[in-house]
Amino acid sequence: MSGTFSQIYIQVVFAVKGRQSLIHNSWEDDLYKYITGIVQNKEQKMLAINGMPDHIHFLIGMKPSCCLSDLVREIKKASNEFIKTKNFCPQKFNWQEGFGAFSYSHSNLDPVITYIRNQKEHHKKISFKEEYVEFLNKFEIEHKPEYLFEWIEYF
Repeated sequence: MSGTFSQIYIQVVFAVKGRQSLIHNSWEDDLYKYITGIVQNKEQKMLAINGMPDHIHFLIGMKPSCCLSDLVREIKKASNEFIKTKNFCPQKFNWQEGFGAFSYSHSNLDPVITYIRNQKEHHKKISFKEEYVEFLNKFEIEHKPEYLFEWIEYF
């Protein structure tokens, strides 16, 4: 009997529209559980999820039949509706267009999982913008700054 065998691990990063700090720690766990449920219902494996008030990271094990863009679109759409239905956010909540996706080998999973779990500590030292540009540079992804997320600078 033949089959398809794969190891595909992707870290996904996306931000709240305008990089507003709208994800409150009182409901972020509910949001992460909800997103995990979406990933699992799409027959993918959530390995880690965490974030900050203005963005999230998650690492998934993907089947080759999964279309990452469709999965992220579904996560954003459904979680956006979840946040609105639960009245978690007094302001209008939306995810920004676009996302980052970075692939890893099986041997790098533990450090990536640790990195995601330690987001709050990590961001005491580095901004999301700096982190995101570091990812793009580390993975040698050509980019133009004007096509990255909308950055609201606070002075």
